[in-house]
Amino acid sequence: MSKLGNLGARLHRGEVGYDFVGNRKIWYGISILITITAILGLTVRGLNMGIEFQGGAAFTTPKGMSASVSQAEKYAEDASGHDAVVQKLGDGSLRIQIAGIDTDKSDSIKKQLSKDLNVDSESIAADLVGPSWGDQVANKAWEGLAIFMVLVVIYLAIAFEWRMALAALVALIHDITITIGIYALVGFEVTPGTVIGLLTILGYSLYDTVVVFDSLKEQTKGITKQTRWTYSDIANRSINGTLVRSINTTVVALLPVGALLFIGGGFLGAGVLNDISLSLFVGLAAGAYSSIFIATPLVADLKEAEPQMKALKKRVLAKRAQAAAQGEPVEPEVAAQTDDDYDDEPEDAAAVVGPRTQPASRNRGRGRPSGKRR
Repeated sequence: MSKLGNLGARLHRGEVGYDFVGNRKIWYGISILITITAILGLTVRGLNMGIEFQGGAAFTTPKGMSASVSQAEKYAEDASGHDAVVQKLGDGSLRIQIAGIDTDKSDSIKKQLSKDLNVDSESIAADLVGPSWGDQVANKAWEGLAIFMVLVVIYLAIAFEWRMALAALVALIHDITITIGIYALVGFEVTPGTVIGLLTILGYSLYDTVVVFDSLKEQTKGITKQTRWTYSDIANRSINGTLVRSINTTVVALLPVGALLFIGGGFLGAGVLNDISLSLFVGLAAGAYSSIFIATPLVADLKEAEPQMKALKKRVLAKRAQAAAQGEPVEPEVAAQTDDDYDDEPEDAAAVVGPRTQPASRNRGRGRPSGKRR
């Protein structure tokens, strides 16, 4: 078995693990800092909306242009008085996008570009997008996002409970805010492809979160009938049990998206790929982070506020304190595992706490002696 596979098996059995829930304040603080940075970027710089959203014109030059992208940008900005986005296409032609211009002005810009680029005016194709159509696209995008959020909350509330639905909603908003903030800071153009990428990563983020929630739901059945683990302990066990799976699926998803963003959009200059690949890359990474560090710890906080969970935590901590006073192991995963516990627990207790881990001292005197064979 590979080292990673062996680690995953040990995490699933609860033999090793990291206290994600216990250190949740650290992750909350990091998320708040990242979110504030994203909001500041959005407030200060704003989004670079494409012509599909605010209207404008896109000019496509003939093949085999000798002018560089920077030269074409300068020509377009001088001719229009607006910022221009220029992309060099695979056949050597240039696509020049200028937002915020009307039909009358586009004709004069087209003539000026033909002079600057030394080509025939009729050979430059012009596509015009009205601002009203752009508003419709933006409104439909927001409507789709709102409907998606509502359906997610309803589904999770039915399949699990409202606390998990609320935690998943917070995680999704967290992912959206970070992705949009990165777009504002980087200055990439927002196009319909960006919206498609955003909705895609929300579904992926939700998948990772539901996997952890499903494990948590199964392991907390009958939790109040035992006194070994608090809800937070089992929530942490659920995260660790699915950790390697989450990492593997995220890495596998990020590799092709990273190739689109860094190789296709950066190295090869296919800038048209940036609008969708950046949203996918940032969103996938943020979704994996929020599923592990935000959603499940937040569920644990909400559940620990319940009276019955408070009472359970009090009993568990009291038993651990008693075990510590008697010199017995007090680690959360093996705390206070006495023979009395096994006798008092229901038959399905193993489903609640997973595999039992016996302290080493329990094996002494049972079966074969621990010394060397003679």
